Amino acid sequence: MNVPTYNLYGEETGLQREFWVHCETIAARSSGYRWEIGLHRHESFLQFLYIRDGSGDALLPAATVVLKPPCVIVIPPGPVHGFRFSPDIDGFVITLVPERLGAGRGLSGDAPWFPNPVVVSLGQMGKAADYLQETFLRIAEEYDGERPAREEMLEAHIATVILMLGRDIAPGPEAQLPDLHLKRVRQLKDLIARHHREQLTVEAYARLLGLSATHLNRSTRQITGMSTHDLIMERSMDEARRALVFTDYSIQHIAENLGFSDAAYFSRCFRKRTGMTPRSYREGERAKLRNKEGEASVNG
Repeated sequence: MNVPTYNLYGEETGLQREFWVHCETIAARSSGYRWEIGLHRHESFLQFLYIRDGSGDALLPAATVVLKPPCVIVIPPGPVHGFRFSPDIDGFVITLVPERLGAGRGLSGDAPWFPNPVVVSLGQMGKAADYLQETFLRIAEEYDGERPAREEMLEAHIATVILMLGRDIAPGPEAQLPDLHLKRVRQLKDLIARHHREQLTVEAYARLLGLSATHLNRSTRQITGMSTHDLIMERSMDEARRALVFTDYSIQHIAENLGFSDAAYFSRCFRKRTGMTPRSYREGERAKLRNKEGEASVNG
């Protein structure tokens, strides 16, 4: 089965302000798909779905989970997942770039990140659930507003959500060690985030992890369904998409900035993975953005 890889919870949400966080109601997103989001994955994004009311199912790798509000669905980068919601669903979906929060928020190293998708029942969290639900509402309010220190407040609120949920679902000392393949892929993604502009080879990443390229590829395919090379290139293409839409840099400049040897090779890689040339992608996405801005102006 060909499972699509979405950029930011769908198709065009990368056209948001800074491309590090996006927040909207679950109804706003799912109603356009008849309340069902098919199986897909996000390679670079961490996602929280806070469900306040309504019903539905979360289609996760381990099982299909019946949603009983209030609850939070946590979707880390990589795993395939999908959703079915009732038309009366009430809640928010928050999608973010985890690397944005790594420094200065106590979220690096041994902090409670999420190795697997999970549904957290807030009814089992006691008084902490009230605080957590209020924090989700504050995130939505802050995201839609234009108040001073907006970005700093969003970072603080999102860090609170991550730490509270991570602490609640963290395994006890008797729990088994995390899956070896998953651990390797998490370490690989951290390295790619730091070195993707250097265009390191699979063998170079394997050496940094103390593995052979064969073992690293085996772990990567086990967790993501992709080869290590494809995972590396996916990050480069994500960065290329952002630069093409949000900057006026030439394709040559973007290619060099991402560590490609020349613009022609970059263009071939981009077209192979998107089906479009960099120029066509830029023109198409900017046309969509202009149309959205025009619609907003008319409706406003």
